[in-house]
Amino acid sequence: MGEHGASKRVNVAKAPSAGVVGVVKTGPGRAASGRTASGKAAPEKAAGKAASKKAAPRKASTKASAKASTKATAETPVAGEPAAGTHASPKGAAKPESRLAMVRRARKINRELAEVYPYAHPELDFRNPFELLVATVLSAQTTDLRVNQTTPALFAAYPTPEDLAAAVPEEVEELIRPTGFFRAKTKSVMGLSAALRDDFGGEVPGRLEDLVTLPGVGRKTAFVVLGNAFGVPGITVDTHFMRLARRWKWTTSDDPVKIEAEIATIFPKSEWTMLSHRVIFHGRRICHARKPACGACPIAHLCPSYGEGETDPEKARKLLKYEKGGFPGQRLNPPPDYPGRPAPPPGAST
Repeated sequence: MGEHGASKRVNVAKAPSAGVVGVVKTGPGRAASGRTASGKAAPEKAAGKAASKKAAPRKASTKASAKASTKATAETPVAGEPAAGTHASPKGAAKPESRLAMVRRARKINRELAEVYPYAHPELDFRNPFELLVATVLSAQTTDLRVNQTTPALFAAYPTPEDLAAAVPEEVEELIRPTGFFRAKTKSVMGLSAALRDDFGGEVPGRLEDLVTLPGVGRKTAFVVLGNAFGVPGITVDTHFMRLARRWKWTTSDDPVKIEAEIATIFPKSEWTMLSHRVIFHGRRICHARKPACGACPIAHLCPSYGEGETDPEKARKLLKYEKGGFPGQRLNPPPDYPGRPAPPPGAST
């Protein structure tokens, strides 16, 4: 059969819509694909295969890129979180805080504490250097409130160093018994009174090197007396000051003498006495030893130890003490600018 005869017997499938590839049978068992409704061969399928082959490396490249991106994301710290092995600064920086940054932060804490406690003061009642010296010695291992409730009777009976030096020890012990360790304290206050009488003409000396020669008087007690009775700047490293200095990363030491030396390099000398009062006030009212009230702390944004205590504001407010919590203070005779209530006298209910 000729070529023309064969073409007459061609069975054409129903023509697809324009642009769609159809299939034309050319005879038994033979077919030609890839023709359009117009009968022209369509190159799309071949081109598609070529394009698919070209796209394969690109797809692999995309997968590799996504894998690398995922790995980089896992290794990169989230903004505001410290990288492994580093301590975050208060602002959430990933690198350790520099010495300069710490000093700036420490001084800012002091400035903000000055606004929070403009009335900060020594919390022992006294009328002269001798009373402050004796009261400070008695305050060891007890509260200032307990000392303030005890010293009025003591100073009424023994108002001068000469009087206390000549007292009967058992009578002094009975008067100061509420402060604890009353036998050791009696020995100290009577001994320092005798030294004042014999070596300093009955007057409290105004020099550190002289004060620390007195029985029961160390650097902390000496700086309390110098700063508050003589106006000589000094840093008082008591238990509250030590705790907060470490929480604020001003020092890592637990040696009071070393802490004093380190803090002295951070703040100007003119600030030492008031800095001590502010830090101690904050430690007694808000930044407690066992459960600091972080959620009610006015300098929480500057504290690298934020979160050690209660962070819920309502719960934290219940932890505040003295005037910050609406309670009486520690002094029976506080300064005129103190905003809280005076402490109750002995035997009175709060």
